[in-house]
Amino acid sequence: MIKQDLKKYAKYFKNYTELRLQENRNIHISIVDGDIMGNSSSTSSGLSARVYQSGNWGFASNPVISSRTIKEAIASATKNAKFLQKKEESHQFQLSGNSAESDKDFTTQKKKKTKQELVDFMKTIDAHIDKKYSDISSHALILGLLDMEKNLLTADGSKAYSMVPRANIYAKFSLKKDGKPVELANVMGGFGQFEDNFGNLDEIYQKLAQLYESVKKKAEGVFARSGVFDVILDSKLAGILAHEAIGHTTEADIVRGGSIAGDNLGHKVASELVNLVDFAHHAGDDLCPVPVFVDDEGTKAEDAVLIKNGILKSFMHNKETAKLFDTKPTGNARAYKYSDEALIRMRNTAILPGVSKLDDMVSTIEDGYYLVQPSNGQADSTSEFMFGITEGYQIKNGKIGKAIKDTTISGVAFDMLNTVTMISDDMCWLNAGMCGKKQMIPVGMGGPAIKCKVNIGGK
Repeated sequence: MIKQDLKKYAKYFKNYTELRLQENRNIHISIVDGDIMGNSSSTSSGLSARVYQSGNWGFASNPVISSRTIKEAIASATKNAKFLQKKEESHQFQLSGNSAESDKDFTTQKKKKTKQELVDFMKTIDAHIDKKYSDISSHALILGLLDMEKNLLTADGSKAYSMVPRANIYAKFSLKKDGKPVELANVMGGFGQFEDNFGNLDEIYQKLAQLYESVKKKAEGVFARSGVFDVILDSKLAGILAHEAIGHTTEADIVRGGSIAGDNLGHKVASELVNLVDFAHHAGDDLCPVPVFVDDEGTKAEDAVLIKNGILKSFMHNKETAKLFDTKPTGNARAYKYSDEALIRMRNTAILPGVSKLDDMVSTIEDGYYLVQPSNGQADSTSEFMFGITEGYQIKNGKIGKAIKDTTISGVAFDMLNTVTMISDDMCWLNAGMCGKKQMIPVGMGGPAIKCKVNIGGK
């Protein structure tokens, strides 16, 4: 029902209209200390129509996909736009954008696993943990699979079909130290379906061994000292900061709401070493974790270069903000469910690699920290941030030292970026990110490791 020719409905478009059919399919399996705590499958599907008229948007959706409901949704959205026109004063203008076509189906070519096979696979991993790591006091495994299938037709001629999957296994280990739990988690997988990500148990076991060694070190760790220190932010942490503390400030709707980025376009906001991009679908020759070829407004998705050599160069746009800012839309309009309107959202946001080796970066720090794994945190439109750190290490005399216990970092992202003095030459993606701006949606975050100064909460 999703992948069908929608062109026959174009004759019902009286104004600028976007017609979208969508289905999200989720599988969730969780095991805690050998017990299956969750085993669910869900499908959410339906259609929506969005109509632009005289500066106003009308929206309508329906969970039933049929010729009748499609025509009804188009008519209802048109009526809603007309109704809002009478209620609100607005500026009428022609939306920016050109038509685009795309057909991207990333369904696996391998034989699909049954639900029982997925459960058995997770049980096998759980049994391995029980046998191999008997001193673990508690452990949890979560398998999360998401397929997002969309079919779009717009009044300006855009046609786009996509099936973009994601598969992740989340693992958490807990040890007791002096009667208190010490926890650490990691996520495996990313873009693609289960069969594309988890064909080799040995690779999973290797990552679990790394997680075990890290949580053992953390159990013997020390408290970080509070204050401003030279630090190296691992790619995972640099990626989430790039997304939360910088990326959101450069979404054009947030800029219109008064974010710090609005007054800094064309100005220096970071070290000249820093280049920050929201990638559409490829970073170099590599496919990104969340590839977007045509966005949910029918705009061809292009990379948005946000910071170049330390200068804030541009924002992320949909069709409407592009017109308001007198620029081109970047293809950043995205919706999570069929019943959601498309919002300006990041896709794959990352600082570009530099030229330094990680070992060389560590060797330049006499007294500081190597911060690896972030937990939950927050950032606002001023770029001020605070994040938890669940994995980190001392750096003493240019060498990695003891692990540290949970701590926090905080600061103003644009100030922090101005302290960057080295960037590693590698690139790593965090493939399990979900952004919660009004509606949850998958995002990619990543980059290299960066050396900078940051405030650490300490004990």
